[in-house]
This record gives sequence, C-alpha cells and structure tokens, in this order.
Amino acid sequence: MSEILKRINSANHVVVVSHINPDADSISSASAMYTYLLQKHKKVSWYCKSENISNNLSFIPWFEKIRNNFPSSADLVISLDCAHSKRLGIEFEVDLINIDHHKSNTKFAKFNIVESDAISTTQVLFNFFNSNNIKINKKMATALYAGLLDDSNGFMNDNVDGTTFAFAKELIDNGADYKICNNFIIKNISLGALRLKAIMFKNMMLESEAKIAIFCVNRDEIKESGAFDRECELALEESLNLPHVEVAMLIRENNDFTLKASIRSKKKFDSSKIALAFGGGGHFFRAGFKFGNDISLKDAKEKILNLIKKEI
Repeated sequence: MSEILKRINSANHVVVVSHINPDADSISSASAMYTYLLQKHKKVSWYCKSENISNNLSFIPWFEKIRNNFPSSADLVISLDCAHSKRLGIEFEVDLINIDHHKSNTKFAKFNIVESDAISTTQVLFNFFNSNNIKINKKMATALYAGLLDDSNGFMNDNVDGTTFAFAKELIDNGADYKICNNFIIKNISLGALRLKAIMFKNMMLESEAKIAIFCVNRDEIKESGAFDRECELALEESLNLPHVEVAMLIRENNDFTLKASIRSKKKFDSSKIALAFGGGGHFFRAGFKFGNDISLKDAKEKILNLIKKEI
C-alpha cells in the first residue's frame, strides 16, 4: 500500500476507470477515489467506455464528471471493480492500480489490491482509506455505501454478516446519505424496466422442479420496452425470491448478435463456477460471461442449462 500511495503522490494526472456497463459498485468506488484525489489537489479525470449509464446511479457524487474519452496526458490509471483488463474497454501504457474484490481477478496491473472476501469493491477501498488514515467525508461515505448496498443486494445476500452491518454503520456515522442510496438503488425504476420485467416474467421458464429460472431476451424485446440492457437483471434478481428457485440464468442478445449471460444464485450454488466454464467470472452468487455471434439463444441456453443441472 505504501508503494501505491507513493505512486499516487508522484502522479500528475490520474484517471479513475469504471468498467464497461458499470454497476453501482464500480461507479461508487470510482466516485470515492475521485473525491480522495480531489482532496489531494490532483488533476483527476473519470473514464468509462460505456455511454449509456443507468440514471439510477446519477445521485452518486461526481457522476456528471464521467467521460468516454481517455485523456492523453494521463500518467496513472486506477481501475475500480474490474476483474480483467478487457473490462476496462481501453489499452494504455501508463502505470495501473487495480482495486477489486472479484475472486476471478487476474491481477493484471502493476499494483493490485484485490480482496476476494470483501462484499464489494467499496469495502476494499474503505479498508485502504482506513489503513492509511485517510479521512472519509460525506461524499465518499455516500458513494461507498451505495456500492455496498447494491453488491449486497440490499443486505439480503447470504454472505452478509455482522461485519457488513458494522461497515454500513461506520459509513452512516461518516455522513453517508443512506436514504438517497435506498431510493435510487432499491426503489427507483424506469418505465422501460417495468415493461421489460413484464415481458421477461411472462416468458420465464422453470426447470428441475422449479429450482432453475431461465430468461432469454432478444434485441427486439429490449428495444420495444425502452429499457437499458442492464435492466434485464432486475427480473433475474427478483426470480430468486420464488420459493423453490436456487439458480437464475439470463441470456441477453446484444446489438451485434453476441450474447451476454448472467447467473444469480442463493444457498450453496456457486455461480462463478458456471461463468468460469464459459470463460467468464464473477462471485459465488453473481457471475457473467459472453458468447460470440456464432451461437443462437436457444443453443446457448441448452449449453448453460445442462451444466447448471449437473451442478445442482
């Protein structure tokens, strides 16, 4: 950590990076780091390749500073919540600091802080700040809380324990606006997302005595609903509330006809094991991977389903 602090102190222009199609944890941890760098009077930019980021995250401090053009004067990059360099969406030749909590992290940077037992990347960053006596202000606390709230699924994941709530309490004591986090992350939903959920639940299939929930969503269904691609995962997460469902799988068709697959689980099913089998990664309860445009939705579904059935 001392080497990382030295490198930050010597940098002239730091770029914080959120991964492609960022979730709350990636945006929140980048926001907290952005605030810290501002406090140090550093020249700092915030990069994300994705142009359409969910408005549900717009409450996070400095959200309006996110740009999809990478500054040429950067001499240090800090990636947040990225398990693999390809998730950055860009290549560069400057030093990279990788801060993450995915157990599938490839430790691709010159400096790596990866804590796979942390519930969120915001917790990893919180530990970094605490270890180095860095004061957490209200903006940082709000951002860190937002990432915790989202990655813990509203404190409902099986890996939530007393430490998680102690972390949340400390953030609230530091001024985290937990009410705005709850409103935007847990309650707020777009009209497009509601329409897409209706389509997805209508077409949902159940297998293995209703232990597996299956969603296949094509490009036209997303376009007709007016939802963002990422909003497909709302129905995926909710299906785990069904009494018998232990695993939920989603296959989403992209504009270029490639496929994005997501796995969610509860109890003792390891989602990341399925993702790794297809070249992806993630966590025990949440994981994902991709297919090229050379396979149909139907064939991809069968491949994934067969592997889940073996594991279940």
